[in-house]
Amino acid sequence: MKKNVFALAILLLAACACNVTPKSPFNRKVADYAVVTIEAPDLSGITANGKEVLNLYRFAADEVDAIYWEQYFGDKNALLEGIADPAQKTFAEINYGPWDRMTGKSFVEGYGDRLPGAAFYPADMSLVEFDAWDNPDKNSPYTLVRRAADGSLETVWYHDAYKTHIDKIANYLIAAADITIKPSVKNYLLSRAEALKTDRYYESALAWLDMDDSKMDLVIGPNEAADDQLLGIKRSYEAFVLLKNEARTRELMQYVSRIAEFQQDLPGEAAYKTFQPGAGSNIFSCDALYYAGKANAGVKVIALNLPFDSDVQRDRGTRTILLENIIRAKYSAIVKPSGELLLEAKESEHLSAEAFLWNIVFREVAHGLGVKETVNGKGSVEEALGSAALAFEEVKANAAGTLLVCKLQNHYDIHQIFTKEDALVTFFASVIRSERFGEGSALGRANIMIYNYLREAGAFVRKASGQYSLDLAVMESALSSLTATVLKTQATGDRAFAEAFEKEYSQRPAELDDNILKLGLEKIPADIRFDFKVK
Repeated sequence: MKKNVFALAILLLAACACNVTPKSPFNRKVADYAVVTIEAPDLSGITANGKEVLNLYRFAADEVDAIYWEQYFGDKNALLEGIADPAQKTFAEINYGPWDRMTGKSFVEGYGDRLPGAAFYPADMSLVEFDAWDNPDKNSPYTLVRRAADGSLETVWYHDAYKTHIDKIANYLIAAADITIKPSVKNYLLSRAEALKTDRYYESALAWLDMDDSKMDLVIGPNEAADDQLLGIKRSYEAFVLLKNEARTRELMQYVSRIAEFQQDLPGEAAYKTFQPGAGSNIFSCDALYYAGKANAGVKVIALNLPFDSDVQRDRGTRTILLENIIRAKYSAIVKPSGELLLEAKESEHLSAEAFLWNIVFREVAHGLGVKETVNGKGSVEEALGSAALAFEEVKANAAGTLLVCKLQNHYDIHQIFTKEDALVTFFASVIRSERFGEGSALGRANIMIYNYLREAGAFVRKASGQYSLDLAVMESALSSLTATVLKTQATGDRAFAEAFEKEYSQRPAELDDNILKLGLEKIPADIRFDFKVK
């Protein structure tokens, strides 16, 4: 009898073991992106027409998402249908392809590592071939480079490559324009629909900047060139559906008139900070309702400074948009717990949600400062610095933005909100948590460059405990020196220096891997992903 009972127990254990689903090695990778619920907004002050406009905005954004999959990777369905592991499939959806955005490495069998040019260029195209190719359209931000039937290179305009999706987006925007009661919104939507069909964005960018009386906003189109790590030219499609926080916007707008003053506050020679944004610059605070395309891929942006067109910036200015609900989510879920874990107690006391927000404000403002064209005839900064332009621009924005917040503390009495010490400590906490983005992105490399520069300057000491002690005076001085170096490099278009500087300072120090291990053990996420709720 005992033998029978024992045998039965063995059979039951075996049966149970057969029903246990093995843990996926991708569970940890997916958990690195904490789910943040974007609640359905309070639309009590929005008309019925306005609510329908928001629906049309989201339909348009979904088409942008489809374009971005094609633009960055290729056939979304073929990739996802070939992945059996649900966690691995989710990770592919987070990354919009088979490559981990933090490393550039493939995590799906059958795919090599990410090419620097993503899907913008032929995989076999060399830089020598591109440079020798006589085609004026090749440097447009809005063309793909493809192989012709005879093996030569040819360009394909975005509006032709993605015509089916573009036509649908244009129809949604025209439908929204038909029912909106705001003339400025109608003008923008019709202008943007035309821009998407022609890849000529100047007029619609002006119309967007003129649209400052709407509670709702739609940012849509090919904006940033961060995915093009080969030449730093080609822009990726993205969309944001936004709802303006009007009280906070009024508070922020008082700083717009000081743009020229902020420019002069930057360190370095006057010749390297001559660009003056147009008088139409403004700052909005918004809550994000929906992300699509590049905006939703991997690490989520928390602020925008648009348009990127230097002619528009010169003639009219830029709009800085703070995505406040996303800023709050990242600070609470990532920045604050990362700082509390990795900083000594005397430092972590200075962690501040308000300082984090203002650092972000001036990071975006800093994108519009410095120069856009080289001072010695080498063309635009992007053209002169090539692939190094992306990381250098991120270094400039992060370092100069924090420096401007420190200057703000010197000029204006905002100590009741937060202190200069708060701004610097919170900045450093954000830098060390952002290094988890890795070398696979310009943003990740930029933060490693800042970290190494500050370490070399003696701005911090990492103790045996793994926690950091900061010298804030040295940090502020180092940020000033770094900003001056970047501004000079951009203004002179010194590509050789930029490439050498990036190569030297983007080397990942060993202690960062230890930091990542500590953050992982505490289950502090690297970034976030969204669960969008719609009424």
